[in-house]
Amino acid sequence: MSVRASSKAVGKPAVNILRSENLAKLPWLVHGFSTRIGGTSRAYAKHDLNLVFTKDDAKAAVARNRALFLRELAAGGVGREGDVPASPWRLITLRQVHSDIIHCIESVPDEALVGDGLLTTNPGLLIAIQTADCLPIILADAKHRAVGILHAGWRGTVNRIVEKGVGEMQRWFGSRPRDLKAAIGPGVHSCCYNVGDEVRDKFHSQFSYAATLFREVKDSDPVREKYPLLFLTARAPGHGELPPKLFLDLVEANRRQLLAAGIPKKAIEASPLCTSCRTDLLFSYRAEKGKTGRMMAVAGVLE
Repeated sequence: MSVRASSKAVGKPAVNILRSENLAKLPWLVHGFSTRIGGTSRAYAKHDLNLVFTKDDAKAAVARNRALFLRELAAGGVGREGDVPASPWRLITLRQVHSDIIHCIESVPDEALVGDGLLTTNPGLLIAIQTADCLPIILADAKHRAVGILHAGWRGTVNRIVEKGVGEMQRWFGSRPRDLKAAIGPGVHSCCYNVGDEVRDKFHSQFSYAATLFREVKDSDPVREKYPLLFLTARAPGHGELPPKLFLDLVEANRRQLLAAGIPKKAIEASPLCTSCRTDLLFSYRAEKGKTGRMMAVAGVLE
């Protein structure tokens, strides 16, 4: 994925937007994955582009951040900040609940939506999901000028939200999986996504290939190694051992679902960026111990 940034104002970093190279080839589609760079929030770090109303951040700062982000999208990443036109988009968000609930949108909803996926073919509506470790996934149908956006944490992944998203695009728009393009945005990667046995059990109950999605890493403790008698137990071989750590490859789990749904391998693009590794660029709920902002992934159909 590529990064486009607006021109830098004096003393202020540029707004950075990540874009999929595959999706950028569609002239009717606007899309982007925000980063934490170039905003007005100070609750987490200076110049953060937090795009979600959280208990720690000022509402006015979030509103300014959203305006900056939308204006940058409208400008396509070109031009000085002061010259960027006002955004023509109506932003549609969800109260996300780690579900497999997906809404098809034709206009601005009268009430707040609850779920983890949005679809539309209507120009002027910018559908969005919010992340800080979970995966944002954009689907685009070049034949029907339709878009979908999905929020996939481990719970949504176990509930097959990606496969259901493809199915919903078939149901609402007549989309054929072979005509779809998919972009998986930044999220926590297998290097950092430490989970428990209960998560592995749930994946094994749903997917025949679940074993390939997990890896075990034997942890080491220098104190145990230096002073083994402190940890002496009655169990053979005489010393308690630390249980191995378990890591989930959430990106691969969702890529496998996209393939299973019929999307061609060459039409699937995944960001190499791990949110937990790159807190200089991205928000990470895990790495920042819960006190962090949120990014947005957005997609919309141009007039």
